[in-house]
Amino acid sequence: MADAHAKKHDYHIIDPSPWPFLGSVGALVMSLGGIAWMKYLKGAEFKLFGVDLAATHFWLFLIGLFIVLFTMYSWWADTIKEAHEGHHTRVVSLHLRYGMIMFIASELMFFVAWFWAFFDASLFPGEAIQVSRAEYTGGVWPPQGIEVLDPFHLPLYNTIILLLSGTTVTWAHHALLENDRKGLVWGLVLTVALGVLFSCVQVYEYMHAPFSFSDSIYGATFYMATGFHGFHVFIGTIFLLVCLLRAMAGHFTPKQHFGFEAAAWYWHFVDVVWLFLFAFIYVWASAGATIAH
Repeated sequence: MADAHAKKHDYHIIDPSPWPFLGSVGALVMSLGGIAWMKYLKGAEFKLFGVDLAATHFWLFLIGLFIVLFTMYSWWADTIKEAHEGHHTRVVSLHLRYGMIMFIASELMFFVAWFWAFFDASLFPGEAIQVSRAEYTGGVWPPQGIEVLDPFHLPLYNTIILLLSGTTVTWAHHALLENDRKGLVWGLVLTVALGVLFSCVQVYEYMHAPFSFSDSIYGATFYMATGFHGFHVFIGTIFLLVCLLRAMAGHFTPKQHFGFEAAAWYWHFVDVVWLFLFAFIYVWASAGATIAH
């Protein structure tokens, strides 16, 4: 009788889960809270079924965010549990890798949109620049009157930091393949520390930038591209921090460590995107412009 119910395939039929539904509810509540917040900042109302949500914008957004974060934690905890129970067979692991590749491809297209906006404005400045401040003039890129950041100061520091972090996460991966637990942990410690350092340098750079988001399309494209990359660095640092905690708990083995591998792929993707940001938005766009000191 037991043989009749034994699994004779490599696929994992997951148990019924509340997380997709709960995550959708959290995303809906968080989006409503975000819209209400923006309406509140403009002094407008945001009514839904006769209720003005703008009055409770902060709490609505916070509740939605909490639901989303709780769902993420619980769902990934279930995935880790399934891996420890042996459900991540060769076929399942292959499909997880396909999923991560598709996710990174979608992230790539996300950044393509911001690069597209930047190049469209920079290559055709006469058509794109709508100046909001009198001291700035259009027709050139960057707009005349805007002082740009020195690409070989803080941006260069951050480039070195990210390249080093790519080296340390690769060291950690090779240490894991060699079953060197100490090398794995220290490689991840250094990678997380470098990720935190990158974020700190970028925050300092933003605090001292001589232009703002609303100055012109230059500031808008600059902050959207570099800001979203900084957000991805923040997410990647958390991703690697979780891997560090799991490595210290002995979760990964040389043959089964997709969680760490996915984090390393994501981190290398962040590295590559930064190299393009540094080359074009910092270096190329600053050629002939006034450098702020």
